[in-house]
Amino acid sequence: VSDLSLPFNVPLMYLKAAARQALSGKTCKHLITVFNQISGNEAEKKTTLDQALRGVLGDQIIEQKTSCDDYLSLIYLSIDAVTEGICSATIPFVLLGDVLDCLPLDLCDKIFSFVEKNVSTWKSSSFYTAGKNYLLRMCNDLLRRLSKSQNTVFCGRIQLFLARLFPLSEKSGLNLQSQFNLDNITVFNKNEQESTLGQKQTDEKEDTMEVEEGEMGEDDAPAPCSIPIDYNLYRKFWTLQDYFRNPLQCYDKFSWMTFLKFSDETLAVFKSFKLDDMQASKRKMEDLRASAGEHVYFAKFLTSEKLMDLQLSDSNFRRHILLQYLILFQYLKGQVKFKSSSCVLNDDQSAWIEETTKLVYQVILKCPLWQHILSTEENWNSWKNEGCPSFVKERTSDDKPKRPTRKRQAPEDFLGKGPERKIFMGNDELTRLWNLNQDNMEACKSESREFMPSLDEFFAEAIEQADPVNMVEEEYKVVRNPNYGWRALRLLSRRSPHFFQPTNQKFKSLADYLDSMVSKLAKELPDIPSEEIKTGEEDDDDNGDNLLKDSNDSDKTVTNHQMDDIAAKLGSQWKTLASHLEMKAAEMREIETDSEDVDVQAKLLLVAWQEREGSQATVENLATALSSAGFSQLAERLSEA
Repeated sequence: VSDLSLPFNVPLMYLKAAARQALSGKTCKHLITVFNQISGNEAEKKTTLDQALRGVLGDQIIEQKTSCDDYLSLIYLSIDAVTEGICSATIPFVLLGDVLDCLPLDLCDKIFSFVEKNVSTWKSSSFYTAGKNYLLRMCNDLLRRLSKSQNTVFCGRIQLFLARLFPLSEKSGLNLQSQFNLDNITVFNKNEQESTLGQKQTDEKEDTMEVEEGEMGEDDAPAPCSIPIDYNLYRKFWTLQDYFRNPLQCYDKFSWMTFLKFSDETLAVFKSFKLDDMQASKRKMEDLRASAGEHVYFAKFLTSEKLMDLQLSDSNFRRHILLQYLILFQYLKGQVKFKSSSCVLNDDQSAWIEETTKLVYQVILKCPLWQHILSTEENWNSWKNEGCPSFVKERTSDDKPKRPTRKRQAPEDFLGKGPERKIFMGNDELTRLWNLNQDNMEACKSESREFMPSLDEFFAEAIEQADPVNMVEEEYKVVRNPNYGWRALRLLSRRSPHFFQPTNQKFKSLADYLDSMVSKLAKELPDIPSEEIKTGEEDDDDNGDNLLKDSNDSDKTVTNHQMDDIAAKLGSQWKTLASHLEMKAAEMREIETDSEDVDVQAKLLLVAWQEREGSQATVENLATALSSAGFSQLAERLSEA
C-alpha cells in the first residue's frame, strides 16, 4: 500500500487487518509500517487505530471462542502501540474496561491478575495521567458486581491494587469527611415469635431433670452465668452493632441511654460467662485449617441464635466485640475535623467511657497489637484533620543553600612585592602573626613552643604534700582539685609509662588514683633527693615516719626497666614463673586475653605481681621466684644489677 489517503472506513479496514497480523506474529512492526503509510495528521490516525483495536476486540468477544490469553495479547499490543506513539494512551484502559464488562466473574479474576502484575506500567509517566480515572472507574464497576460476603478475597485484591496505584495523598481515595458506611447492616432475627432460644432453654431443663444426682461430673457442669441467654439478650447484643455502624447515634440522649443499658448487660455477660479452653480452641482451628487446606474467611458476623452460647464462650469473638468498643470510644473522645459542633460528650458520658475502657482492658488483657491499631487510627485522624498534607516534603528554592559568588583574587592581591614581601591575610594582626617566620612549620617546632611541663616539676607539690611530716589534710591536697587532676591525666598520658599499664587495683575516685601515681613517681624521679621524697606507704621497720628510706640493694623494688628486660628473656615461658609468683588461674587467663604477644604477656604478669605486692615487690623476692622456677641465670643477673 503506497498511499492510503482514502475515506475513514478504508484506513480502518487496513489497520484492523494489520492489528490481526500483529497479533499472530506477536510484534507490532507491521502495524507501525501501515500506520506510517496512512496520510493525514497524527491525531486522526491515532483515533483510527484506536477504533481498529476496539473493533478487533469486539470481533473476539462476539466469536466467544477466544481465551483470556487472546484478550491479553491484544492489550499488550495496545501498550506497545502507546509506547511507539501511534495510538492514544487511554486505549489499553478502554480495552480492559470492555473486556471486564463482557466476561463472567471467574474470567474477570484472571484479567485482573494481569492488571495487578502491570501496576508499575500503569504508574509510569506515559500511562498514569491518562489512565488513572479509567482504572478507578473499572475497579468500582467490578466492586459493584462482586459480593462482599462471597467474593471477599477478590474485593480485597481490588482495594490493595488501588492502594498501590494511588499515592496516600490522592484525595479521591480518602474518606475526608469521616463518613460511615451506613450500608453495613447486621441482619439478625428481630421477631421474638420466631425465636428458638426459649424452646432451647426448656429442652435443656428437661434434659437436666432426667440426670440423677451424682451422675453429673465436675467437667460436665454448665458455665455459671447470672444473666440468662434468652432472646432479650440476643436482641440487645446484636443491636449494639448498629451503634458501631453509626457512632453519631451516641450523641442523641435517648439512643445513648439505650446503648448504655445494652452495653452494661453485654459486658456483664462477658465478665461472668466462662471461656472455652484456649488450647482446645487452637487445636480445633488447626484441624479446621488442615481439613480445608486454606484459611477460612468470615466477612460478616454469624447471627444465628443457635450460635449465641458458643460465641459468648469464644475468646476471639469476644475480643473482636471489645475492640469495636475501643474504636467507638476513640471516635467519641477524639477531635474530628468534620464532626458537628453539637457532637459533644457530657461529663457523665465521659466518665462512663473511661470506666468502661478500663473494664475492657481488664477483660481482654492488654494486647500490644490492638494498642498499635488504635494509635495508628489516631495518627490517621490527625493527618486528615491537618488537610492530608503530602508525605513527600520538597525543598523550596529559599531553603537551598546559595554559594557566594566572588571574583577570583589575583596573586598580587595577597602577596607583597619586593624582597620583604608579606602574605596579606586581610587583617593587620593576622598578617603580623603569619609573617613572624617565613617557615611556619619550623617555627612550631621551636623549643620556645614547648609548653608541656616535666613530671618532676608538675608533681613536685603533690609529692611534697604526700609526706605525712608536712601534715597536709586530704581536702587541701592538690590532687583533690578537679582542674589539677585533668591536667595530671593529660601529662601522664604523654610522659609516664605507668598510665597505660594494666592494673588490678580499683580506685573510687580520681584523687585516689593520683595518690597511687604520686607514690610511684616519687620512687622513680631521679631529680628529687630520696630523703625529701615522701609517700603515704608505711614499711614494717620505720613505723611510717619517712616516705622513702635508704635500704640495701636487696630491698629495692623492681624498676620498670628491669621488668622489661626480664619479660623479653622470659617470652613464652612466663607461665612457669606465674605459678611461683602465686598468680591465680583467672588472672593468667585475663593476661592472655589482653594481648597475644608473649613478651607483653610476660610484662603484664610482672606488673600485676608488682601491683599486688606493693612495697614487697623487691628485687630479692623476684630473684627468689626466678630461681625456684628454674631461671637461675636471670635471677643472678637481676641480683647483680
